[in-house]
Amino acid sequence: MKTLWVHREVDAPAEAVWALLTNLDRWPTWGPTIRHAELDGLFEVGTTGTVTTLLGVRLPFEITAHDEGVRWTWTVAGVPATDHAVEALTPDRSRVGFGVPFAAAPYLVVCRVALSRLESIATSELVAA
Repeated sequence: MKTLWVHREVDAPAEAVWALLTNLDRWPTWGPTIRHAELDGLFEVGTTGTVTTLLGVRLPFEITAHDEGVRWTWTVAGVPATDHAVEALTPDRSRVGFGVPFAAAPYLVVCRVALSRLESIATSELVAA
């Protein structure tokens, strides 16, 4: 299946960005379409959970790929959804990206908003630390 990607370079370590991508309590702070998320176990392949959209719709999800600190993928309601990836460029700079199936190409607009929010959160938390 063809995947389309959007990326953004961030002035924050890859570990900080990864933490935002994998902490479900933080998803609503950067994910424009997410109100809440719950995980039924550890953040690893095969673990399931529930995500609540901004419209209040609760959908089941499953983590389908996981490479700690680098990439994770999920299905939502059984449909292949977003890839999440982080790459360290330097100790203090990283590249974060979202990939979506070709059929979901319009969702890349939402992903761009999420990337902007991730950058803002990651860099402001570094300043505050």
